[in-house]
This record gives sequence, C-alpha cells and structure tokens, in this order.
Amino acid sequence: MMLTDPSKKYRPAYQRVDLPDRTWPNNSITKAPIWMSTDLRDGNQALFEPMNSEQKLRMFKALVAIGFKEIEVAFPSASQTDFDFVRGLIENDLIPDDVTIEVLTQARDHLIERTMESVRGAKHVIVHVYNATSPVFRETVFNLDKAETKNLAVKAAQKIKDIAAQHPETQWTFQYSPETFTATELPFAKEVCDAVTEVWEASATNKVILNLPATVEVASPNVYADQIEWMHRNLARREGVILSLHPHNDRGCAVAAAELGVMAGADRVEGCLFGHGERTGNVDLVTLALNLYSQGISPNLDFSDMNEVIRTVEECTRLPVHPRHPYAGDLVFTAFSGSHQDAIKKGFSMRNEDEFWEMPYLPLDPKDLGRNYDAVIRVNSQSGKGGIAYLLESNYGVVLPRRLQIELSQVVQVLTDTSGSEVRAQDIWQLFEQTYIQVKQPYHYVSYQPKHINESTEQITLTVQHNGEPQQLVGNGNGPISAVLNAFNLQLEVVSYEERSLGQGANAKAIAVIELVDKARNVSTFGVGIHDNITTASVQAIIACVNRLAVKEQAKVA
Repeated sequence: MMLTDPSKKYRPAYQRVDLPDRTWPNNSITKAPIWMSTDLRDGNQALFEPMNSEQKLRMFKALVAIGFKEIEVAFPSASQTDFDFVRGLIENDLIPDDVTIEVLTQARDHLIERTMESVRGAKHVIVHVYNATSPVFRETVFNLDKAETKNLAVKAAQKIKDIAAQHPETQWTFQYSPETFTATELPFAKEVCDAVTEVWEASATNKVILNLPATVEVASPNVYADQIEWMHRNLARREGVILSLHPHNDRGCAVAAAELGVMAGADRVEGCLFGHGERTGNVDLVTLALNLYSQGISPNLDFSDMNEVIRTVEECTRLPVHPRHPYAGDLVFTAFSGSHQDAIKKGFSMRNEDEFWEMPYLPLDPKDLGRNYDAVIRVNSQSGKGGIAYLLESNYGVVLPRRLQIELSQVVQVLTDTSGSEVRAQDIWQLFEQTYIQVKQPYHYVSYQPKHINESTEQITLTVQHNGEPQQLVGNGNGPISAVLNAFNLQLEVVSYEERSLGQGANAKAIAVIELVDKARNVSTFGVGIHDNITTASVQAIIACVNRLAVKEQAKVA
C-alpha cells in the first residue's frame, strides 16, 4: 500500500512572511534567555496519569533546585487538584522569594476569576491568558471572526487587570498568548497582541509577556524565526514587552526553532525538562540549556547532578528518559564503535585539565553532569582495540602496548561474537588474566633464586612444575630476564618488554609485559606478570609467554 499523494491532501499550514532583510541568520546566542518551566502544567496534562499533589510538589522543588525562576505550576480552573496545589504552595510558604509562579487560564470570565482566586496572597505571580487566533480555529472551533477574536483577548486582558488591581500585595506580571500563532496571519497576530498590551499599559517600567507559541509545529525552524523577527520589529510598545517562545515538537525541530527564535529577538523560552508535553512534547529545556553550556555560555540552570534530575522526572511522570536523549541518556556519552573508542582514548591520553574541552566525539565533559567516565567506552562486537585498552587502563591501570591491544581485541572479539552482547570491563579483565597471566601449563611457576656470578653475569635457578612434575631450570645471562630465557634452552628472543607500576604508593604492584618470538618455530606472543616485586613479575611474564608459545605450537600441530 502506498502513502496518499500528499499534494492532494496537505498544504502548508503556516503563514508565510516576506522578510528579505532578515537578520537572525547572522546573530549568535550570547546569553541565556529567561527560562520558564511548564512541566507542572503543559507537561503534566500530557501524562497517562497526571501527577498527584505529592509528585507535583517534588517536581516543583526539583525545578527550584535546578534554578528556574519562573514556573508554570497549574491550570487552576481545570481541576480542583490543580487549584488546591496552587493554594498549598502559597499557604505553606513553599515558594522562594526569587521564584515567580505562573498560572494559565483561557480567555473566559469565570475561568479567569477562578484562576485569580487560586493565587490570592502570592508574592509574585504571572497570569497567563490565551485564546486561539488562527483561521482554522476561528472558523472551525469557535465560529468567530477577527473582530470577535480580538475582542475576546481584550476583554480577558481587562478582566485580569481589574482583579489584579484589587490585590496590590501581589507583584503581578501579565502574559498573553495568541494560541496557534504560527498558523495566524502575522498582521492579525500583531493587531491582537498590540490591543492586549495597550490594555495592560506595557512600558519599559511595566513589562508584559507576549508569548508566541508554535502550538502545533507546522513549519521549519527558519519560518518560525522569520515570524518572530517580524513581530520583534513591528510590535507596538516593544520596550514594554518580554517576547517569549513556546515551541512544540511536532516536526522534531523544537530545539532548533527555539534557538533561531532567540536569535530573531525573543527574550524568553517556555518548555519542559526532556521535552515533555502534548503530542511530541514541548521544547526540551535540558537540551537547550546544555547546548549553551557546551558553547561556553552559562545557562543559569544547574544540571550538575543529571542522574538525580532524571530520577525525579521519571518517578514523577512515569515516563522514561530515552537512552539516546541528548546529554541525559544512558548511552549518549558511550562509544561502542572501535574507531570512536580509539579516538576517545587518544583524546584522554593527550588532555590536560587546564585546557579547553576538545575531545573526539564528546562535545561535553560527562563529569560536568555528575557522570563519570566509566560508561564512555563500552565494548561489544562493533568495538576495537582502543575501547578494550581504555577499559583496562581506566578501571585497572593496565596500559597495554599497541601490538598486545591488537591481539587482545581479537580474543575479545571471539567472546562478543559468541555472546552477541556487550562485555563489561571486569569481563575483559578476566579474559585478559586467563589469556596472558594465569597460563600455568606446561610450566607452573613455583619460585626462583638469583645469584650474582660476576659483573656481567647473573644466574637464575628457576623452580617450576613441568606437566605436574617438579623441575629446576638454571640459566645465565647479563640480567635476570636473559638468564630466565636461557634457562628454558629454547631459541627465544625478546621482541618487546615493558614494566610499570599499577597505581601509586609503596604498596603498588608491578606489571611486566613481554613479547617473545620462538625463532625455531617462527611464532611470537605475549605474556604478562603482576607481582609486588618487578623481577618476580618479569619472571612470571616470561613463563606465561613460554606457555602460550607452547599452546600455539600444539594448536599448529593439531
């Protein structure tokens, strides 16, 4: 079955704007906008089960802790639960002095009266009134013409102003939204907004909020930016207006629309944590804020404990945060790809703490969000040597030479191909131990005894069990390593040898990594030893390597 021919069913729903001298493409965001969280209103009304009072209070406190100074707490005329929640905040003195609560109402007298009653006695309140202004709503939903639509907004504005005047103990801010703004004719949207700000006597000393919502996202972000810039240029009493955005995400472009809208002249953004809200949600304030942060601009919001924010939102809303959600998802700082892992590992190895954060594939330091680096690199069948080496280094302090990284990655690849799933750092460590350290056949190390022969000769007496039988091997050399190699009476040659400390301090263990080639059989491999004493670690590494060479030879014969 084919999709319907869209040209016969759909047409652009937005109102085009002719703005050839638009300026927003050349602008940059240099400071954070005013943030307004509508998690408790728009976000809440979109849930399968709206939050109860306890959950709403927990969410409110979380929003305050993050740093929101404007929080839309309810639609008080919609339910007794919302009304009571607002009253509880006020009567129990739960609103910090620097936080302004916002309440929403439709442009209807009895709903305005109920809304104003709900905030009686509050110190700082934004009263947010709206009515739909687009042609499809005027004609289809409300059966109103333009004059009647404008009159509805003006009457509501006057009603709010009159009631507020009776309560001078409250610092009032008035907000108006022409709902479905993006589908409204721009001259008419301006006409209605100007009429409202005239009633409210907007001025530089009496600011009002005009909120221009993409109630349904019907156009690309550049169109929204053009609409915002046109309003920004043409509104009457602009010096008395806080121009606000309320983008929804129906086209998946809300973040871009908000950013371009701010470039186009907006002062304020309404949205929700993680993009909650009706349909596909409101604009995601977490992403917007951290986009700024990643560019060196303070968002004035604190997400330094992202896991706690996620936990609160998930428990209150019963909606999960997607594992690939920008900045917050479990997997967004995780690389499975081998090439990504190799680049990240190299980035960490070259990074100095006092430098700007410039890391391959990591636009933000996970530690800034309260995350650690444990999950940055994870290993599955798509991974490579870089990721495996990184996990061993970051979790166990083991730095592997490049050739051993390649060899070990092949060993791990067999495991991931077999299991088909992710392997953890401890799984890789166990495999590393089994493969390169705990290799005890045919030679099982028991002890060794060094002896100084002369200035150029060292002797090692090596006690082992060879295929279960006790045996002593004696070798001479210019040092302990050559002496042990000569004790085996094989044509062994050192390809590479590295030793280093595991950790710091007097109690740190030593690790020795050796690569030997059996020249008689033209085969090479690695062995590893770990011990408190570096010489003992080196002896154990040689024995592990000899055993692995023997295993390889047996496999070739078989």
